[in-house]
Amino acid sequence: MQAHPGKSLWSWLRRRFIGTSGQPSELAQAKALISAVDRGGIPLNPARVNAIARALGLEVSRKAAVEETIERIRAALIRAG
Repeated sequence: MQAHPGKSLWSWLRRRFIGTSGQPSELAQAKALISAVDRGGIPLNPARVNAIARALGLEVSRKAAVEETIERIRAALIRAG
């Protein structure tokens, strides 16, 4: 059985503008990351850190240092309030 062509678009729009239950928002993920780093945690997955940054609208190079990306996320959270 083939999915309805508009179904995936509708799902994306719903997730983007309404959110999904059970999954934290971009801001919640970023706050959790910064909180963990402040408690002394070390992010083990640079791709996840980059994904969080991109979800916040930041452009991130694959070659960027994780520490630099974390500082950019921190600055974005401060701007967001």
